[in-house]
Amino acid sequence: METRRKFVQKGLLGIAAAGLAGRAFASAQPENEARTNSAKGFKFDLAIAGYSFVKFGLDDALAMMKRMEVRYLCIKDFHLPLTSTDAEIAAFHKKLADSGVTGYGVGPIYMTKSKEEIDKGFEYAKRVGVKLMVGIPSQDNLPYISEKVKEYDIRYAIHNHGPEDKLYPNATTVFEAVKNLDERMGLCFDMGHNTRDGQDSIKDLERYQHRIFDIHFKNVTAATKDGKTCELGRGVIDIPRFVKTLQKIGYQGKCSLEFEKDMTDPLAGLAECKGYFQGVVDSLS
Repeated sequence: METRRKFVQKGLLGIAAAGLAGRAFASAQPENEARTNSAKGFKFDLAIAGYSFVKFGLDDALAMMKRMEVRYLCIKDFHLPLTSTDAEIAAFHKKLADSGVTGYGVGPIYMTKSKEEIDKGFEYAKRVGVKLMVGIPSQDNLPYISEKVKEYDIRYAIHNHGPEDKLYPNATTVFEAVKNLDERMGLCFDMGHNTRDGQDSIKDLERYQHRIFDIHFKNVTAATKDGKTCELGRGVIDIPRFVKTLQKIGYQGKCSLEFEKDMTDPLAGLAECKGYFQGVVDSLS
């Protein structure tokens, strides 16, 4: 069995080789590269959660993604405001396409105050042209959101935020809130925050698989409230076992890296995470 160090080395060497080769991206619709080891039967699309780039403008964020060869982005509203015009949205998509990146979803978007916020969020997702919205709603408005997902045919994934979150601290609280609503309502499964709330994220991945639409892919230093986000191979979550479970359940969504350890300089940490993930997937072939 390969060690974590070998996983990291293998992946980072691949990133470095790709950078030296100076390979350009041809289109925003990736074929083989973005779908990790698709020829070997794996179908895990690695992405970046836009919040990882909260300290950076879009150009810098895309430059980092290009260096890492990660081609999917969950769009945050600090890069594309909810008030954006259709022309601004078109220009945004062109900029992504020019960097070989596809915006696959939007959010997280907070919707805790009014139905008007919900209406604006769904209109925004429709105009952006995505079929996934990550949201943080009030529980009182969940039936209304359920009607909206039917109207717009957009999946709505509620993000769990750990022990500090009084509404949705873990995957179970989200599942219990949506299980009797439209099947397009589910989870943006933040495995790190779930673990910080004392939950078993691997068991929850399998338990709630049919309602997990997106994953904020991360590790944490401890399975307690004091746990901090860290590189994938350095935390308490067994990432190889997690990836094996993804394979077992046939997960079809994105594994979206969200790196919060150093928001002012995320590239090295994100690159290590990508390399480690690639090494894990290679080891399962």
